[in-house]
Amino acid sequence: MLFNKIELKKFDIYSFFLILLTFGIDRLSKIFVINLIESNQKELFVNDFLNLTLNWNRGIGFGLLSFDVSMVYHAISALILLIIIYLIYLMVTSDNFSKLILAFIVGGAVGNLFDRLTYFAVPDFIDFHINNYHWFTFNAADIFITIGIFLMIIKEFFISKKV
Repeated sequence: MLFNKIELKKFDIYSFFLILLTFGIDRLSKIFVINLIESNQKELFVNDFLNLTLNWNRGIGFGLLSFDVSMVYHAISALILLIIIYLIYLMVTSDNFSKLILAFIVGGAVGNLFDRLTYFAVPDFIDFHINNYHWFTFNAADIFITIGIFLMIIKEFFISKKV
């Protein structure tokens, strides 16, 4: 069996803790914003560049491919679950730095998948803007996924050993 050949090491435990930490931060931030909006506060103006505004994303990253067709939605959710399982396998079999990178991605992905299964949508609430130009609304899970991908790119282009 595949998992019999995989030996969990001390660093794997740290990586799984990082997944739980990112998931927890994501959940707490979403619960806070959902409760804030439900208490009749339409949006919270943080400063001239940042608002907290609740948007329910039924698509994939940053609201792309939003749709209401339940069969396609569930198929994408199942695909996301399979990708998460594969990323966990890669994390366990990777070097220590890659474990941390993948833990950020998996933690964020699990946070968004939890919302897809719980609410049938992902609550996005961070509205970054400059004047009338608004970036896609996103959440803490999206930040962790982006950090992981950014670190992966840096590792591959600047840190990996040259052969």
